[in-house]
Amino acid sequence: MKPNTLHALDFDGVICDSAVETAITGWKAAGKLWKDMKTETPPALIDEFRRVRPIIETGYEAILAMRLLHTGVSCAAIYDHYSEMTAQLLHDTNIGVDELKQLFGDTRDQWIASDLASWIAMNPLFPGIAEKLQHLSKTHLWYVITTKQERFVKHILKANAIELADERIFGLDRKLGKTEILKDLLRGHPGLAVEFVEDRLPTLINASKDPELPEVELLFASWGYNTADDKLLAKRQGFTTLSLDDFLV
Repeated sequence: MKPNTLHALDFDGVICDSAVETAITGWKAAGKLWKDMKTETPPALIDEFRRVRPIIETGYEAILAMRLLHTGVSCAAIYDHYSEMTAQLLHDTNIGVDELKQLFGDTRDQWIASDLASWIAMNPLFPGIAEKLQHLSKTHLWYVITTKQERFVKHILKANAIELADERIFGLDRKLGKTEILKDLLRGHPGLAVEFVEDRLPTLINASKDPELPEVELLFASWGYNTADDKLLAKRQGFTTLSLDDFLV
């Protein structure tokens, strides 16, 4: 790791492999809106959700994705028409995004309150990540920048004996985009280089186009929630691609 460097890390898909838990929470929450989804989450739909996970930016969207999968929409069709399909679901259900976010967070809270151990078990860290972050805390300044609600990040870090001050976790609660957070970090730490590790290529492309962020090194986490096409495009666009073995070494 480079000295005098601040590490800004995405959470889901970089630190935590939360796809299974997100699918189950999405299914549980969807069951409160659609009465034909009251059963346990079908394992086949969890597998299909993992396939469409790269298209999802924020956790609450899992509610809509699981509904689409339950109604028989194929993974390919979701990729091709995701925006239109989710907009139609919102319209048909007469529910807003803020309500979905609340429902998704409440459903997670209920799971945590009833069985924290099983919820943590469904949110494993990627191999070797816990040890790397424990070491990073001793040597470098680092932050989490995520679309996850901050309390859930705190639960998972604590369960893995990783110490990070609350003020270094920037989550959905802040209502700030990732580029805005990166700008704040640059302004707040003028003596440090900033590296941002993210698994969603659209997020990196968005950051690369911001005229205020040329100093931030943008790193693509190839082990996260991205597709083979994403990996090829990341290389073509000149992003540094990390493997899990390369991360934080």
